[in-house]
Amino acid sequence: MLNQKRTLIAAVVSLSLMGCGESTTQTEIKPELTAQDAKQFLQQAQDDIAKMQVPAAHAEWSYATNINFDTAAVSAYFNEVLSTKVAKLAKEAAKFNNVEVDADTRRQLDLLKNSLTMPPPADSQKAERLAKIGSELSAMYGSGEYCSDDGNCKSLVEMSSEMATLRDADKLLEYWTGWREVSKPMAPLYAEQVSLANEGAAELGFENVSALWRGKYDMPADDFPKELDRLWTQVEPFYESLHCHVRAKLGEHYGEDVVPQDKPIPAHLLGNMWAQTWGNIYDIVKPQQEMKVPDVTGALAAQGYDEIAMVKQAESFFSSLGFEELPDTFWERSMFQKPEDRDVQCHASAWDLDDKDDLRIKMCIQKTGEEFNVIHHELGHNYYQRAYKDQPLLYRGSANDGFHEAIGDTIALSITPKYLKQIDLIDEIPDASNDIGMLMQVALDKIAFIPFGLMVDQWRWKVMSGEVTPEQYNQLWWELREKYQGVMAPVERSADAFDPGAKYHVPANVPYTRYFLAHILQFQFHKALCDIAGDEGPLNRCSIYGSEEAGKALNEMLEMGMSQPWQNALETLTGSPQMDASTIADYFAPLKAWLDEQNASRQCGW
Repeated sequence: MLNQKRTLIAAVVSLSLMGCGESTTQTEIKPELTAQDAKQFLQQAQDDIAKMQVPAAHAEWSYATNINFDTAAVSAYFNEVLSTKVAKLAKEAAKFNNVEVDADTRRQLDLLKNSLTMPPPADSQKAERLAKIGSELSAMYGSGEYCSDDGNCKSLVEMSSEMATLRDADKLLEYWTGWREVSKPMAPLYAEQVSLANEGAAELGFENVSALWRGKYDMPADDFPKELDRLWTQVEPFYESLHCHVRAKLGEHYGEDVVPQDKPIPAHLLGNMWAQTWGNIYDIVKPQQEMKVPDVTGALAAQGYDEIAMVKQAESFFSSLGFEELPDTFWERSMFQKPEDRDVQCHASAWDLDDKDDLRIKMCIQKTGEEFNVIHHELGHNYYQRAYKDQPLLYRGSANDGFHEAIGDTIALSITPKYLKQIDLIDEIPDASNDIGMLMQVALDKIAFIPFGLMVDQWRWKVMSGEVTPEQYNQLWWELREKYQGVMAPVERSADAFDPGAKYHVPANVPYTRYFLAHILQFQFHKALCDIAGDEGPLNRCSIYGSEEAGKALNEMLEMGMSQPWQNALETLTGSPQMDASTIADYFAPLKAWLDEQNASRQCGW
């Protein structure tokens, strides 16, 4: 995961275009804003942001790696200051909406305007109310728990952990419905928040928040959802095959009275609180034949890998592509293990504290094969951050918000048995007959996620545009889940329920389309890099480890940052400016053939 705050333009001091110390009379006419004014505004804004970013980043790092009253207070202070300045920044940029400027200046102004997620209105009381609602919604989610009739209370983490392995349908339903009681009181607050943010968006020149969010992707806002649906149609046939097999196996396990074979899958049975990834039910749906899967966790232990050695090996992956080694400060300042003397945020994240060379990761590394993959992913963020460090401040970020996550995942796709043998973690590469099991594990997480990654913002865009009323929020949520995922609520949901709020990213207002894009782009990037590396084998067995040609091509795209439309960055690497999900079919071809055999006598679809 990328530390998102370090990729956004954090702040700008309000800039007076009249000059300091000058007064005007009421009869004096203000001069028209010019292209030169816009350039001066952008330069001053970036200078001011640069002064604020580093201490703010250090405050945030200090809190994440040492949670206490003082670090929380300092971090909260900087967050408040930065959010206030972001609002000023966007409002100033909007003043140049009708000024004729060159393309580069317009791009930077648009990036500033689009930097806000829930823009506050100019009215200070309304802005304060919007901020308070945001805090209340976050607190309601963060403090949420389910308490059963006997008084036993469980947190989301505890319930999620149990749901991963629990196979009791009644208990799963109890946890599923119990957690959704937490989000029910959020509904009126969320509706009020949308109304206030739409006022702020209008002041920036957007029709509403929906138009602002959809307008971040270098194409007309109304065209972007159509582009996403185009990509989905490329993935849908494979997803339907996976869905058909999973539903059939769940029907065998729980009975077809619980899992009807002609309807969507009940959402509580897929091993995840939101049914967004299905990897936890691999034991139910896996192939019957025995699979020889590399035991990376065992190999790490047998060869004496500690946490630092795991990170060093991941660094050597990038070094083999021709990337410069990480700076000494990375090893001195990163957090690789959970300290014994303090509370920390263990969730893995990559950091760039000074927009130059102060790169770090924050992890409580477990010596497992899964964590070995995560380390490669996190370093992918760090190398991306370093690649665009020489861009102007406003361009230091990924081409679109899906690119950063996609780069980390692309690197992780190269952790194949071929790579593991090259670095002596395994002695031999299992033959292709073992690929079905590994591909199934990948598909249950990555392919099962894609329609969920698509529909979350499809719901929000309709809500934010006013296309649906608050009374219709929950109905729309389940209509979209059934349409895209083939997943249904296991029990009837009332109109006053607010099931979208049971997913963190909704009350926290974290845009979700980035995850959908990342799941598409990573396979497209992987294929392009494998082609450049000259790998002629199956796409799922390819690793670009050791290919400086692939590394050079990758770095050329990374260095662009946000300086050009994402279509240009994509074309730099893949040769095409269009996102293409067809590479998913190539990657999973052996599994798709196997699924078609399993589904031959089944009724698929919903």
